[in-house]
Amino acid sequence: MKGSFMAAMKPRTGDGPMEVTKEGRSYVMRVPLEGGGRLVVELNVTEVTELGEKLTAAVA
Repeated sequence: MKGSFMAAMKPRTGDGPMEVTKEGRSYVMRVPLEGGGRLVVELNVTEVTELGEKLTAAVA
């Protein structure tokens, strides 16, 4: 079609660090996976707090 554009495709790799970013009222956690790709989870502030407590207890 003349005049139509297609979005650029980005490679899906598991490379890069684990990260959490605040996006609006949510937090987005991105975890690289061993076989490639990333696990992306959107959490609210209550879930982030509870996850932090569970992880702290697990490594204590």
